[in-house]
Amino acid sequence: MNASAISALAALVGAAIGGLTSVLASWLTQRTQARTEWLAHDLAWRQELYKAFIEDATNCYVQALQQHEPDLAALGNLYAKIGRMRVQSSREVADEADVIGRTIVDTYLAPDKTFIQIREMLADGSIDILGKFADVCRAELKSLQAQQF
Repeated sequence: MNASAISALAALVGAAIGGLTSVLASWLTQRTQARTEWLAHDLAWRQELYKAFIEDATNCYVQALQQHEPDLAALGNLYAKIGRMRVQSSREVADEADVIGRTIVDTYLAPDKTFIQIREMLADGSIDILGKFADVCRAELKSLQAQQF
């Protein structure tokens, strides 16, 4: 092989390697950006679901403390959110949400609470049925945030 053919072949191989490197770097960048955007969207979606669940659970629980007659539409919405958590969230989050739903249903079956009893429940902390759920959600969201970086 003569020198001009070797140098031409070397230039061609160098150009191919450079082009392949550029394509690979671009692909990796696009993939990383897409994953980051997906994680950000997933994080925002979960935050909104957990916020709505906490609001609905609080409203249902307050009603359950004071009335025997359940608001079936509100309970249906609450259990729909629990179902979405079973699909999208960790098992710990879904299990804690289920415990809250069961607690609310059981509370409807218990005797109604007077305002003084509710004040006592506030004082001793027994009214807080969302504490463990909030802790589990916070841990899950923190884990998702760590994956973004």
